[in-house]
Amino acid sequence: MRRLIAGVDEAGRGPLAGPVVAAAVILDPARPVAGLADSKRIDAARRETLAAAIRASAAAWAVGWADAAEIDRVNILEATFLAMRRALLGLRLRPASVEIDGNRLPDLSFHAGWLEGRAIVRGDATVAAISAASILAKTVRDRHMLVLDRLYPDYGFARHKGYPTAEHRRRVAELGPCPVHRASFGPCREAARRGAARIAGRVPANRRPTPGC
Repeated sequence: MRRLIAGVDEAGRGPLAGPVVAAAVILDPARPVAGLADSKRIDAARRETLAAAIRASAAAWAVGWADAAEIDRVNILEATFLAMRRALLGLRLRPASVEIDGNRLPDLSFHAGWLEGRAIVRGDATVAAISAASILAKTVRDRHMLVLDRLYPDYGFARHKGYPTAEHRRRVAELGPCPVHRASFGPCREAARRGAARIAGRVPANRRPTPGC
């Protein structure tokens, strides 16, 4: 019986807004997907084509994420690990081991037992299953950011997908963070602080607390 190995990768650790998304993929050797590579090295149209091929051909795949509120609560690293665990729990097949892009592993103990794991630096460029996970995570997250763009059109999420571009940082500074921004990230935290200070400054003098009270 073939030993099942799941590749795992994430998308969205660096943005100021939106979730961090992870995918887990068990490839089927009988149905290889040509052209797998690090999702960052592939244009958007090609990623979508490959994502469809992965979903159609993989032995199993699943996606998990952690939203902005969870990121703020536990920090981005732990939220990334949480998203990875959710992706692994979503697989319809239980892998014997897991290969994860990067240099650290999430907790791989589950109710059904403990999974072997290996962290592989640059695995998204060298291990097919991790490349596939990278592509799925990236395409799912990008689509979600398009939805958020319709909900919060003033921030330009459709263009920058929540990453800290000059445009995005300027919008956050001007408008303040919205509910899907990561409040614990520096630019969002600073914009919220400035906004609170501006609001406090607009309170009429006779409404301000008396010093010492």
